[in-house]
Amino acid sequence: MAGHNRSHGRTEPSGDRGGGGGGGGGGPRPRLRRTTSMGRAEDITQTEQKIRHSQPDHPIHKHGDSLLSWRAGFTEYGGFVNWGFTLLFLGGARLMLENIRKYGLLVDPPQWFYTLNGGPFRFGDRYPSLMVLIYLQVHAWAALAIEKLLARSVIRPSFGVFLQIVNIIMILMVPHVVVTYLEAVPLVGLTCVCWCCVVLSLKLASYAHVNSWCRRDRGGTQRRRSLSYSKSMESLNPPASDRTEVDSAPEGVAIRKLVHYPDNLNLFDLYYYLMAPTLCYELNFPRSDRLRIWFLARRVLELIVGINMMVALFQQWIIPSVRNSLEPFSKMDITHTTERLLKLAIPNHLLWIVSFYLIFHSYLNLIGELTQFGDRRFYLDWWNAPDINTFWRTWNLPVHRFAMRHIYLPLLRHRFSKFSAAVAVFFLSAFLHEYLVAAPLRLLRVWAFLGMMAQIPLDTLTVFVRKRFSPRLGNVLVWLSLIIGQPMAIMMYYHDYIIERQDIAAE
Repeated sequence: MAGHNRSHGRTEPSGDRGGGGGGGGGGPRPRLRRTTSMGRAEDITQTEQKIRHSQPDHPIHKHGDSLLSWRAGFTEYGGFVNWGFTLLFLGGARLMLENIRKYGLLVDPPQWFYTLNGGPFRFGDRYPSLMVLIYLQVHAWAALAIEKLLARSVIRPSFGVFLQIVNIIMILMVPHVVVTYLEAVPLVGLTCVCWCCVVLSLKLASYAHVNSWCRRDRGGTQRRRSLSYSKSMESLNPPASDRTEVDSAPEGVAIRKLVHYPDNLNLFDLYYYLMAPTLCYELNFPRSDRLRIWFLARRVLELIVGINMMVALFQQWIIPSVRNSLEPFSKMDITHTTERLLKLAIPNHLLWIVSFYLIFHSYLNLIGELTQFGDRRFYLDWWNAPDINTFWRTWNLPVHRFAMRHIYLPLLRHRFSKFSAAVAVFFLSAFLHEYLVAAPLRLLRVWAFLGMMAQIPLDTLTVFVRKRFSPRLGNVLVWLSLIIGQPMAIMMYYHDYIIERQDIAAE
């Protein structure tokens, strides 16, 4: 018996198993059974299901969670999205009607041109903003000339780098010179000049950096010409070690002849890069095969309608809200200031959403179609970002690619830590944000700079929330930072701008 019991994996006591009990003192031991652990409500055994369904009462209930529970795994919330947009539309319409009743109709299309021109139009007037944009071509030619001198070994590489840095600094100094010596430049025109200066400086920095890689590659091997092509072109071409030109191609496949360094150093290549919707230079960009007329027409129509919508929204809604926030903000009336902030947040955020669509979808796709630029991924799904870092990596791909390619990765190769490299990227972004605000307003403050640098601790907070609670809650914090942070900066800059103008007028 003992052997039989051991064969079943347990041993029983040798004492009496009857009701009287023996020397074991206390009768038979009760058999213990493990209870079934159910982690989810729907995890029931098949046996229980069969027993329930064999009953004559025709059961219809079964284990399951409510659809709004996290454990339900339900994701089809399209109706709630439509409901939210409907409420947003109705709320915006009510606020717009209230705004028109209170301030009247402030939309004035002739005033738009007056603002852009800096005054009433008179035939023969000079356009200082246009003159400055034409002058910026000199710096582009200077960058090309420096690269040609470096390619021919006329100047040393270190001196060439110095000249390129000086050239970029001079570009960024142009708005300061314009503000100092050309007082007639309107605010909108000066803002356009600042944007063009930033874009040109970043493009020329990438242009110089990539050409320096090509020079090092050419000098490191015997007469080997460096290539730069996209992944799609790379799959259709043989390795550079075998041959440098494509002698044959599959039937029906047209392959452009690759450009090699230093054959790329010409005005056509430079101006194509300056016009292309990218901040990262390559010797051979991916190109589309044809020009789509209807695609262009849709993008042009979007720009026309969207720009007029933005200007109308700015005139009718944002300007009165900003003006009304000056007094409570100056008196530090917390309750009234918070109310003004929340009232400004809605039109400002609508303006930001529309501007995002017009810039990153309509305008960049329009330029990409005109230049037949193949890479049209200008943004990713930033609206689903669970933390701030993901947002900055997905909402503006041209700038993100530039930062990764020319700042972050080079710093990592020079043995900097990832945190130091990320701080350097945010520092440059903060400087450029402050530059784009301070130069047009002729007002040196650090609110935009501090707002960008505050993204570092905010990213730490959103990452903690995403890991500790849920990505959805982290996404809510990202949206709150976008909706509340921008109108706060607008109120601070407007307050300082009015105070500055009043002090100048008093003098």
